[in-house]
This record gives sequence, C-alpha cells and structure tokens, in this order.
Amino acid sequence: MRVAMLLIVLGFPLIDLYATVRVARWTGVPVYAWLACAAIAGLYLLRNERTAFRANTVAAMHGEQPLLRGLFDSGRKVLAGVLFLLPGILSDIMAVVLLALRLNLGRDFAPRAAAAGGFGNGRKAIDGEFRRLD
Repeated sequence: MRVAMLLIVLGFPLIDLYATVRVARWTGVPVYAWLACAAIAGLYLLRNERTAFRANTVAAMHGEQPLLRGLFDSGRKVLAGVLFLLPGILSDIMAVVLLALRLNLGRDFAPRAAAAGGFGNGRKAIDGEFRRLD
C-alpha cells in the first residue's frame, strides 16, 4: 500500500508535466508561458484569499455570517491556489473545477433557531425609544 501511494505521489507530477508538454505542443503555446500564467494565477488567488479570510473571520466573530461556511470557502480557494502553483495542466484543470463548483450555496452549515434572522441579509435592527411629536 505504501509503495502504491509513493508511486501515485511521485508519478502525478511527471504525468502532469507530460500532459502539459503535449498540450503546449498541440496549441502552440510555450510550456514556460503556460506554467508562468498558472503560477501568477495561483499567487494572485492566494494573496487575495489572505485578505478575504481576515475579513470573513472578523465578520463571523461579529455574527454576520457563519464561521464554518467562511472557513470552507477559504480552504477551497487556498487549495485551488496551491493546485495552480503546481506545474502542469492537470492540476490547473482540477483547480478550475474546484473554483467552479458551487459548494458554498444553499443551507447554512450551523443549525439555528427558526426565529433567528439570516446571516448577512443586510437588515439591521435599531434599538431605541419611540416618541411621537405633534
């Protein structure tokens, strides 16, 4: 079992680079251009996700959005950024598929009461006293 895992871990980058060379030859795009564009995309994605993760964490701590949803979405984007940094077209395709999946829509991860308001729905309650002036 360990040998099979070792062959998979060591064989994937070689197969990925081979597929990249074949696609580059087929499309006429130089291999270094393909790898450089993917690396720039990965670095850009990781850089933007670092600042977005901070904002999502602060929003979750203030109760504006669920914490687990932000962590899951951030982890998905970081994994896609790392896949973009790996050299090869197969890892780039996996990163694009990971980014294209609509995993973060639908119900919340955390259970909540039926009377509780939605997270981040934009409506804020203003507490205060009311007095009519005529």
